[in-house]
Amino acid sequence: MKSSTESLSPTRVKLTIEVPFEEFKPNLDKAYKTIGAQIQVPGFRKGKVPAAIIDQRVGRGAVLDEALNSALQGWYTQALQDTNTTPLGQPEIDLAKFVDGEPIEVTAELDVRPQLEIPDASGIEVTVQDIEVSDDDVNEQLEQLRERFATFSDVDRPAADGDSITIDLSAARKDGSLIDEAQAEGLPYVIGKATMLDGLDEAVTGLSKGESATFSTTLVGGDLKGEEVDVTVKLQDVRQTELPELDDEFAQMASDFDTIDEFRADLVERLTRGKRIEQAAEARDLVLEEIVSKVDAPMPEGLAEAELTNRRQQMDQQLAMAGLTLEDYLQDQEDGKTVDEFESELERDVRESIVAQFVLDQLVEENEYPLDNDELSQHIMRRAQQSGEDPNSYIQHIMEHNHVPEMISEVLRGKALASLVESAKVTDQSGNVVDLANLRADGTVGTDEPETEAEDASDEK
Repeated sequence: MKSSTESLSPTRVKLTIEVPFEEFKPNLDKAYKTIGAQIQVPGFRKGKVPAAIIDQRVGRGAVLDEALNSALQGWYTQALQDTNTTPLGQPEIDLAKFVDGEPIEVTAELDVRPQLEIPDASGIEVTVQDIEVSDDDVNEQLEQLRERFATFSDVDRPAADGDSITIDLSAARKDGSLIDEAQAEGLPYVIGKATMLDGLDEAVTGLSKGESATFSTTLVGGDLKGEEVDVTVKLQDVRQTELPELDDEFAQMASDFDTIDEFRADLVERLTRGKRIEQAAEARDLVLEEIVSKVDAPMPEGLAEAELTNRRQQMDQQLAMAGLTLEDYLQDQEDGKTVDEFESELERDVRESIVAQFVLDQLVEENEYPLDNDELSQHIMRRAQQSGEDPNSYIQHIMEHNHVPEMISEVLRGKALASLVESAKVTDQSGNVVDLANLRADGTVGTDEPETEAEDASDEK
């Protein structure tokens, strides 16, 4: 089999496949067996019908068609490998020449990634946020931990801010008719969190166990979003929240440290690592945006539209699950975009994401980035955690559906992006150069110094 390509445009090629008829004969023999097993001929056992009889019964043309259909995908896949062609989407395949007994010629037109002129990343300069861990950041973490280790005690007094309560809720329309889907009993709630309904905190504050209050509010989700309703809340019980003191005893209870000072220092380090990761992500985004803005990339016909359709469908599904329309969603956003502005921004984002992938894939093709099994395994585990699935189930799914090549591509694209960022000049808002080359996945900063023999020996143990 011979394969060749012809460039039709920067984003489209014509693949020509020539197959000697001798190489087609195994497919032909298989087609005779397949058809022979499907027909019954007196005097012959099923599946043992001679080829000549099959030709008489169903016609040689039907056998040739069966053989060709079974062979085409294999020829196409082999031709892609032989010509080192990576398709974008499905091809348009045409049987250019097919005469019984003669060489077969098949053509396929397909979209491909355009060859780009990628600017030198060393000329890119971006500025990222400073890494600042404030006392408020640390105190916020400590307060969350205090709440996690809080204890509760029943109290015989009116409910107050911060109390943990249990309530019944009943919503009714303004005409007094109850809303079936807005009835609930035994709901836990913390006064002051404002996580349920506007007006609820004010209504329950001051109530004693068994007392009720009614307030007006506007529903913010579901089919009745925006409707004015009257809600009756009944207080079942009141429990006072008791937070542990921020002392050494708390540090020993909530961490592996003996003193609160040591615990605070560890929180500062953890928050700093997290901010380093955020800073690195910001740098990657900014550098890639700069590269993409400088690249003149022709777009394969239909590729952007297909991706745009896919994103719209995902958005529609998410909005439907939340009981919202696109107009409702945009009204709730602070930027106040119109539907037309949102669509325009979505189209721009889709195009930029496609060009970004073109850039990274070309860099992967041009450079031999190393990839070991540990890196791939770690990436798959991170993806499993992000999806919220059980890691074993996630791994089984990607193996069964042959998603491993996608995982490999993601890792290699990450390496390509890292190489761009390391070549660019990244500084924070204070003017300090940001070292990303030695940043580890957990936010710690490594060293580029060679390991000592002792360290190497220690690693081998």
